[in-house]
Amino acid sequence: MRNIFKQKKGITLIALVITIIVLLILAAISVSMLSRRKFYT
Repeated sequence: MRNIFKQKKGITLIALVITIIVLLILAAISVSMLSRRKFYT
């Protein structure tokens, strides 16, 4: 029982880290796109 719980916790932690990284990348892309648009206008 304990091993299964530990594995689930590990998977959730990895999933959280991956989602945070993906969100940060998306935020960086959106910011760069907005800054580019401001420079062009």
